Amino acid sequence: MDTLLLYFEDERVPALGLARALGVAAACIECHRFPDEELRLRLPLAAGQALPGQLLIYRSLDRPNDKLVELLLVADEARALGAQRLLLVAPYLAYMRQDIAFAPGEVVSQRAIGRFLAQHFDALVTVDPHLHRIKRLEQAIPLPAVIVLSAAPLLAQLVAEKRQRPLLIGPDAESTQWIASAAALFGFEHGVCSKLRHGDRDVEIILPALDVRGRQVVLLDDVASSGRTLARAAEQLLAAGATSVDVAVTHALFAGDALAVIEAAGVGEVWSSDCIAHPSNAVAMAPLLAKALQPLLGAPPG
Repeated sequence: MDTLLLYFEDERVPALGLARALGVAAACIECHRFPDEELRLRLPLAAGQALPGQLLIYRSLDRPNDKLVELLLVADEARALGAQRLLLVAPYLAYMRQDIAFAPGEVVSQRAIGRFLAQHFDALVTVDPHLHRIKRLEQAIPLPAVIVLSAAPLLAQLVAEKRQRPLLIGPDAESTQWIASAAALFGFEHGVCSKLRHGDRDVEIILPALDVRGRQVVLLDDVASSGRTLARAAEQLLAAGATSVDVAVTHALFAGDALAVIEAAGVGEVWSSDCIAHPSNAVAMAPLLAKALQPLLGAPPG
């Protein structure tokens, strides 16, 4: 089945990198925003031209609200124009954090967005989704083909190249899985902080019982959003005698002043994967994504 990768202009670089790695054609979806904030989208078709039977749609879901509407419109029109199979490549997957209702009537966004994606796509490939109380992404997104990748090994490789005898530290308990897998590859010493959250931007950090004096520490996590957790951890590590503190993250959200907050806390370098386009991008995910997608491209329509 012929395959075409569709992308949006703001993600041209990683999308074209993936298309090259897969050896498939790629084309940009035209997007116009009206003064009232409505969107007009146009799939890349000439008069009389038909869509291929299989489409890869590349859309990382950081700052997700407009992007989810884009996916709804694109998927609906692609089906109407004859696409038999739609595969979503969403390196960052939004709305996965809230998996239960903490108050009566509170929307469980993970469940709602999971069902939405399952209704419109035949397969999903993502990287390091932020899951709390479920072990497998298929529990949130009921699709027959859901592939979850991790950037931790690639970030570990980068850390090994950049620092001598690094000490990997996870900023909170949720980072344990990424810290453990990254540390195991190169035999890095590692530990995980404890975190007490008082609000979206108010966190308290307790360092692990490790001697950090004279060590080059790298804080590694799946996502950096407000930056406050990383900043508090960096401040305490430096106060405890660490020679340097750098940050390596899969998803560089860095909302608002997050990057400035991290730098002000004494962090030296910030490295991220290109799951979300950001000046800190240091690791390309295209080879890993392509390897995972290859078996799916030859699958029959769902």
